[in-house]
Amino acid sequence: MRLGFVGAGRMGRPMVRRLIEAGHEVRVLGRTAEARRALADEGAHPVAGLADAGAGADAVLVCVFTDEQVRDVCLGDALLAGMPSGSALVVHTTASPRTIEAVAARAARHGVDVIDAPVSGGPHDVAAGRITLFVGGPDEAVAQVRPALSAYGDPVLHVGPAGGGVRVKLVNNALFAAQIGLFAEAVRLGGRLGVDEAVLLGALTSGSAASRALTGVAARGSVAAFAEAAGGFLGKDVEVVRKAAAEAGCDLGALDAALTTLAAASAR
Repeated sequence: MRLGFVGAGRMGRPMVRRLIEAGHEVRVLGRTAEARRALADEGAHPVAGLADAGAGADAVLVCVFTDEQVRDVCLGDALLAGMPSGSALVVHTTASPRTIEAVAARAARHGVDVIDAPVSGGPHDVAAGRITLFVGGPDEAVAQVRPALSAYGDPVLHVGPAGGGVRVKLVNNALFAAQIGLFAEAVRLGGRLGVDEAVLLGALTSGSAASRALTGVAARGSVAAFAEAAGGFLGKDVEVVRKAAAEAGCDLGALDAALTTLAAASAR
């Protein structure tokens, strides 16, 4: 496939590598001459502007950090104007459902389908080709881009129409973050019972309380260390899920207390 790529950073760069290794032609936006040289060395076709990334592409993949950045990239005409009718715009960022709806409405004017495909996992999972993708979008468009997504995604889970991917991801991230908040409470209890935090966390990974989240926390040795390392990502996504819940006219229920505990632990 002929692909454009915007956002070759911490998560995006290993995606680009996997796409190139899978035989796709990948034109990647590089903001500086130095970045474009580095991309060229890896086999990508670096471009200097959004219009060049989208021109003639079968699909453009966007992997920026924030909801605001998604709006900046996808709601202007620079990228969409050059994309052919029938192509697809794939958003990997954990964005607001309303942002995805706005992007889909704008893209439809250009005959472009929008697919939201937020990821669950880290750069090491992308590099190994096992990052989880929660995918929302029209059936035909998802089928069209699946060969590209499968270069680094496994499983690629089609969960519904456009916006479905970010909705599932927001619930996933709210639950993950709430677990970290619960671990903070568990560590507090353990301390009062005289159990060292690192010992407790390590032991719990072999018990019925084990989870992927707990394994990550235990590897850092403490809830605070994990919260510090992942705080930028967790905090961003928790803010988005709170906003999405408010827009939907609902609250976070029992998750809210755990998320509040996490915020307090992250601030220490």
